[in-house]
Amino acid sequence: MKPKETYHILVVDDEFPMRQMLRIYLQHGGYQVTEAAGGAEALNQWRKQSYDLVILDLMMPGTDGWTVCETIRSSSAVPILMLTARAGLEDRVEGLELGADDYLAKPFEAKELLARVQALLRRSYDFPVSYEPSQEIERGALRVNPEKRSVYVSEEEVVLTPKEFELLHTLIAKPGRVFSRELLLQQIWGMDYMGDVRTVDTHMKNLRLKLNAFYHEKNPVHTVWGVGYKFEES
Repeated sequence: MKPKETYHILVVDDEFPMRQMLRIYLQHGGYQVTEAAGGAEALNQWRKQSYDLVILDLMMPGTDGWTVCETIRSSSAVPILMLTARAGLEDRVEGLELGADDYLAKPFEAKELLARVQALLRRSYDFPVSYEPSQEIERGALRVNPEKRSVYVSEEEVVLTPKEFELLHTLIAKPGRVFSRELLLQQIWGMDYMGDVRTVDTHMKNLRLKLNAFYHEKNPVHTVWGVGYKFEES
């Protein structure tokens, strides 16, 4: 990874004590921090400059975290860590479906926050050893470039989040092989990830929806019921 001090994180929360705590934790961890006290301010900050990661509270008055997440994700693959005071499955799934990469339930410890931030940055901006960045993969009309982290179908770009890209790259690198949810969770989210396999299902659902716009009923990413997923052209 590049030096921590070069990573710039946007922290979005309507509660000042929470923003202050996040700033202290993150600056202690060596990161640059910009704060936004609400959704509208966050989007204004987002349009002014680029950030390497967004930490986003979901439950805010006015422009809430769901709206901010959806707006950012419509034009950027920047990693998003959502914060929620409610640990319910539905809230987590909805956030992931809107494009968030991970979630953290309040209250949390500084050690866990920094571990999740570091993991997201590493997975978003570093290439795993197995990626062989110089090797572009083509499967029919689909072209995946690990070095540029770009995906094209018939020369039209498909904008994916970091996790969606890693899922697709993992599958397309070994066409026909069935990957279990557990294996994908370990390989892409890491052994230290505290979520469950439904996280894989949520991101895979989003990936398939994006590919459907190009493939329609011949989506090459297949669900193998009760097992996992595979890449196989029809």
